[in-house]
Amino acid sequence: MSQYEYEKVEKPFIDELVRYGYTHYTGAQLESERKATHIILESRFRAAIQRLNPWISDGNVDKIVHKFTAVTTTDLWEANRQIFDWLFGEGITIEQDLGGGKKGQTVRLFNFGEPTSADNEYLVVNQMTITNANGSLRPDILLYINGLPLVIVECKSPKLQPEKQLPECVKQFERYVETNERAFLYNQLMIATSSDRAKVGTLFAKAQHYGLWSDPYPIHKDAIGTDNPQSILIAGILRREVLLPLLNNYIVYDGKVKKFARYQQFRAVEKAVDRILYGKKPELRGGVVWHTQGSGKSLTMVYLAKRLRREPSLKNPMLVIVTDREDLDNQITETFLSCGFPNPNQAASVKDLKEQLGKGQGTTVMTLIHKFQAREDEVFPVISTEENIIVMTDESHRSQYKGLAMNMRKALPNATFIGFTGTPINKKDKSTTGKFGSYIDEYTIDRAVKDGATVPIFYESRLPELQMQGETLDELFNRSFAEYDDDAKERIKEKYVNKELILTSPKRMRDIALDIVKHYEEKILVNGYKAQVVAVSRRAAALYKELIDQFANGSFETAVIFSEDQNDTDELLKKYKTSKEEEKALIKRFKKPFSEDKLAMLIVCDKLLTGFDAPIEQVMYLDKPLKEHNLLQAIARTNRRYDEHKTYGLIVDYFGVSRFLDEALEVFSESDVKGALISIDNELPRLESRHRAVMRFFDKLSKDQHEQAVLRLKEEDVRAQFDIAYKKFAQSMDRVLPDPKAERFVADFKWVSVIRQLARSRYAIVDGMDISDCGEKVRQIVHDYILSTGIEVRNPISILDGNFKKEIEKHTLPESKAAEMEHAIKREITVKMGEDPVFYKSLKEKVAELLERLKSEQLTIQEYLDELEQVSEQLVQKASGKTESGLSVYEEPYLNILSEICESRADYELKEIAKDVHQMIVDEITPITDWTKKTDFKRSLDSKVLMWLVGKGMTVQEAGMLTGHFRSLAERQYGNK
Repeated sequence: MSQYEYEKVEKPFIDELVRYGYTHYTGAQLESERKATHIILESRFRAAIQRLNPWISDGNVDKIVHKFTAVTTTDLWEANRQIFDWLFGEGITIEQDLGGGKKGQTVRLFNFGEPTSADNEYLVVNQMTITNANGSLRPDILLYINGLPLVIVECKSPKLQPEKQLPECVKQFERYVETNERAFLYNQLMIATSSDRAKVGTLFAKAQHYGLWSDPYPIHKDAIGTDNPQSILIAGILRREVLLPLLNNYIVYDGKVKKFARYQQFRAVEKAVDRILYGKKPELRGGVVWHTQGSGKSLTMVYLAKRLRREPSLKNPMLVIVTDREDLDNQITETFLSCGFPNPNQAASVKDLKEQLGKGQGTTVMTLIHKFQAREDEVFPVISTEENIIVMTDESHRSQYKGLAMNMRKALPNATFIGFTGTPINKKDKSTTGKFGSYIDEYTIDRAVKDGATVPIFYESRLPELQMQGETLDELFNRSFAEYDDDAKERIKEKYVNKELILTSPKRMRDIALDIVKHYEEKILVNGYKAQVVAVSRRAAALYKELIDQFANGSFETAVIFSEDQNDTDELLKKYKTSKEEEKALIKRFKKPFSEDKLAMLIVCDKLLTGFDAPIEQVMYLDKPLKEHNLLQAIARTNRRYDEHKTYGLIVDYFGVSRFLDEALEVFSESDVKGALISIDNELPRLESRHRAVMRFFDKLSKDQHEQAVLRLKEEDVRAQFDIAYKKFAQSMDRVLPDPKAERFVADFKWVSVIRQLARSRYAIVDGMDISDCGEKVRQIVHDYILSTGIEVRNPISILDGNFKKEIEKHTLPESKAAEMEHAIKREITVKMGEDPVFYKSLKEKVAELLERLKSEQLTIQEYLDELEQVSEQLVQKASGKTESGLSVYEEPYLNILSEICESRADYELKEIAKDVHQMIVDEITPITDWTKKTDFKRSLDSKVLMWLVGKGMTVQEAGMLTGHFRSLAERQYGNK
C-alpha cells in the first residue's frame, strides 16, 4: 500500500469508525491474541459468549468455540452459509441443565436488541497478516464484532484510473479467497473503496454487482457534513446502530447468490416498519412503496417479511402476499422460497385461501387477488379481525380498486395494506394512495440509473416508412373510402377497420420482420443479448414468428408466448399453442446465454410485458400501442443489469409510442418518469463530444501518418488518457450503430482503433491497450477494417528475437525506432527484474538517465539510438548466459547482491561466497516438492542461510538483508522444483 492510499483512504476510514465508537488496533497489536493461521480473535469471542450467556458452562463455551474454529472448507459457499445461519438465522443451541433438567438452550452471540450496548464489542483492525500453506494475505481493514471478522475492506488509491479503482479491489478479494478460503468463512460484507468511490458486495460477487450506498438513512446526509461516498457508506452501513441489524435482517442466500440489500430496499423496509408500528389505526399504518422496475421490488418484499416476523411487538404476524397474475404469484413465491423464507403457502383455490387466512399468526399466504372471488349470491365473509396481519400487494395500481379488493378488505378489516408498484401513481387519479395511504418510499427511474441499479433505456424510432402513427389509421381509411358519405364510413369503420387490420397488413409486417432481423443481428446478437417482439394481437405474434424465422435462416431461434383461448379455431394459433410447462421451459431457455441456447427472441402480445425478469434481454421491438403504466412496465423489461458490457436497454418503436410517453408525462409527475426513455438522438451530442476528445490526440496529422500518430501515444500517462477517451467513444458508437446517424464517425473510429492497436503493439509494456472491453459490434468493425486494409498489427517482438533489428529498421522515423527499442528494453527489464535485481536495476536507471539527456537536448536522437543499442546488447548477452564475472548465470545474481551490500569485501571472496551459498540453497530445496508453498520449510531455510552468512563474517543486519534477497532469487530460479 502506498502512503498516499493510506493517508487518503485507509486512515480516514479507520478514523471515522473510531468516531462512531469502534476501537482501533493494528494487526501487529493483536498478534499475541491469535494464531497466525487463524482469523478469529478467539479470546474475545469466548468472552462475548460468556458475557451474553452468564449461565453457560466452560465446557459448553469450548464446544461453541470449537464449532466455529473447526469448520471445514471443502465448499466455502456452504460453510459461509452455515456460519451465517448460526449467527443470524436459526442460531445455536447447546445442551445444559439450568435447574429443570438437561435440555437445549439457545446461545446468544450478539445483543441484537441493543446493538450499541457493552455486550457487543466493535473493533476496526488494519494490516493484519493471515498465513496458511499457500502464503499470506494482509487485508487493508477488518471489522470484528465480538471477535468475529464480519466485514472486510479493500482500499485503492484515488490516483488509479477511475474505472479501475473498485474493480481492482474486487480482484484483490478474489486473490485473497484463492489464497486463504478460511479467512472468509465468517465474512458477511465486502467493501471496496477509493474514498471518491465506495461500494458494498458479498462473497463471490462480481464487480458489477457491488452496490452504492447513497443514503445514510435514518440519519440525513447533512448530519455527516460531507458528500464523500466513503463517508456516506460508513454512516449508512457501519455505524454500530445499524451494522448488526443490517447483517441480521438484510442478507439472504438467493439460490447460489448471497444478496445484501440496496440502500433503497433498507430505507423502504425501515420506513414501512415504522409506519406499521406507530400508525394509530390500520389506514394510517399502510402506504405505497414505489420502486422503479428492475430495482429489486420482490426482494424488498422478502426483506420486509423477514423484518416483520422478527419484530417482537407484532407477535409473529400473518403475512399475505397478493398479486394479480399467476406468473407473478409463482415468481414471488419462488423468490421467497429461494431466499429461505419459511413456509410460504400458495393458496390453491378460493376455499383454500379462506382456510389459510384462518390459520392466524405465523402464517405466510401467497395468493392471486382473484381468489377473493365471491359467488353472485354470496357476501365474502370476515375471516380475521386481528390487527397483526400485514397484506403486501404487488403492482397495486392495476387491480386494487375493484370488487375483489373490496372483498379482501372485508375479509381482513383490521389488516395493514402495503402496496408495491414499479410505476408511479397517476397524479390525476390518486385512488391507489387513497386506498393504501401515502407514499412510504420512492425510488425513481432516474435515480436507479444514476445508482447503476438499472441501465438507461434508449429509444429508437425505426425508418419513417415503417412507423405506424396512431392518427395514420383515420387518414388511411378516409383516403380508401373517400367515395362514401360520413354515415356509411362510420358503419364500415365500426365493422371492419381497427388498428390490428392496418398493423397486420402483409407488406408492412414483412418489411418490419426483415428490419427486426437485420437490426437484431447487427446491433444486439453480436453482443450475445436477447430480444422481445411485442405484436398487436396473438395472430400477429404468430405471423411475426413465421416471418422472422424465414429471414433469420437459423442464425437464432424464436418462440411465441401468448394466452390460451379454449375456443381458438385459427390453425395458426393452434400451431403455436403452448402448455404452462412448455412456456416455463421456453422462458428458462431464453434466460440462458446465447452461447448455451440459441432461443434469442420471444414474440408476445400481452404476456411477459410486466413482472418478467430476464437481464439478458437488451431490446424490445414494439409494434403495439401501449400507454401509461403498461408502457412504462413494458419498456422496463430491458433495463436490468446483466454484465459489464450491457450499458443500456433499447426500445425499437414501429408504432409510434413516443407520443404516448408524452401523454404519460402529463398523466404522471414529470420528475417521476424522467429518464424512462432516452431518444437515440440524445446520444449524438455525447458521441460528437467523445469523438472530438479522441481526435484531439492527433491534431494536425493526416490519416496516412500512422507512425507520427503512434508517437503521440509514446508517454504512458498520455496513453492512459487516450485509452479512457477511446473507450467512451467506442461505448457511444455501440449505442448509436447501426443507425445511419453514426455513419459520419465510422471512418475516424476505424482509424483511431488501428492507431490504438499499433500503440499496443509498440508500447506493449502497458497491458490494456486492447479492444476486449468493447462491444462485439465495435470489435468486429475494427477487426474487419484491419484485415481489409492490410495493416499489420503484430504481437510485440522481443529484443532477444533474431529479427528484432530487422523489425526496427522498418520504421522510417528515427523517433519511431528509438521508441520501439526503448519500450522493448523496458519490457525485457520488467520481465527479468527478479532474476538479477542489481543488474537489471542498473540498466533501468541507465535508460532513465539517457531519456532525460535526450529531453534536455544533451543527446541527439541518433546518439540516443546508439546508446540504446549498447544497452540492448548487454541484455542479449545476459540472456545468452554470458557473464562478466565468470560465474554461472545462476550464481552471478548472488554475487551482484553481495557486492551491493558488502562493498568493503574483496571480489574474489564475494565470488566464493556467492558460489557456496547458491549451492547450499540448491542442496536444501532439491529434495522438497513444492517448497515455495511450505511456509515452515521456508522459515527453516531462512534461518540456515542467515546463520551460514553470519558464520562467514557478515553482521546480523547484513545477513538478514541478504537472506531475504537470496530466497527471492531461489524462488525465481527454482520455484518449480
